Parts: sequence; C-alpha cells; structure tokens
Amino acid sequence: MRSKLPPIDPIKADQRKAVAARRVGEGAKCLCGEARPEALIAGTKPITCAACKRRSKGQTTMDSHHIAGKANSPLTVPVPVNDHRAELSGAQHDWSKQMRENPDASPFIAAAACVRGFIDTARYLVEKLLVWVAEMLEMLDAYLAKRLGPQWWVGTELEQFAPKNK
Repeated sequence: MRSKLPPIDPIKADQRKAVAARRVGEGAKCLCGEARPEALIAGTKPITCAACKRRSKGQTTMDSHHIAGKANSPLTVPVPVNDHRAELSGAQHDWSKQMRENPDASPFIAAAACVRGFIDTARYLVEKLLVWVAEMLEMLDAYLAKRLGPQWWVGTELEQFAPKNK
C-alpha cells in the first residue's frame, strides 16, 4: 500500500482525471497494469498506455520534462512517459495560464515557474523514491518487534540511531 502526497489543487486534479477517464473509458487499464487515465491512449484497442505503445514501436519510454515549462526555461529532466503524462504535466496544469505560457517573457513569471516546477518535481521524486521506503521501514520495525520484542535494536549497532529524548 503505497501512499501518495496530495495534489496541490485536488479539485483541478480530480477534474483532469475525470476528463481523461471519460476519454479512455471508466475503469480502463493497459495490459501492463497502468490504470492512470492520463497515461492511457484514447481509441486504442486493447487500451494501451503511452509507455507500452512506445515500447511496441521500439521507441524510448522516457520523456524530457520541462521542469519550469517550455515557455520559461529550456531545462529538462528525463522521466518515464506515463509519469510525465499522468503526474508532472498534470501538476503544471494547476499553474495559471500566465505562468504556463508566459506570453510577455516576464523574468519574474519565469522565476516563479522555476520554483513551482522544482516543488512539483521534488514532490514527484519524494513520492517515487522515498514514501515507499518509509512504509517499508515501518513494516520492518513491526515485524522485528513481533519477532524479537518491542526494543529489538537494544544491544545492536543500530542502538546509536535510537532517539535520545526517551
């Protein structure tokens, strides 16, 4: 059971997901198990996600994500295509149109987009790289406590990491 950080604007995120779900069909899922509507390609039979479609064509399953938006910075980072479509691009849709498009090339809007893009990317990385580790460590502690007792670490090298305030 992996937890997710809540979206910055949950109402907009739910609206986008509902629109995408209507486009591909409620409950649609790729054969690989991908079920995020934003990652699925409408009109494919059987329903296919962007990564599987690219894989079948011998193409890369990675995208170059413009962290601050293309209008604000050329800087990109490689991310899996399904995550790009379902998470990072979606997060940028929460930004104002002014920030996404920056029609006057305002340096302050570009700077704000860099900050927002960093926040969105950091949230994505925390969710993908760290949340599952915290959950696994909690499960491991419960397992060790059940097998070895509630203070299983006492008398081991791990005791040095125990909180000192107890």
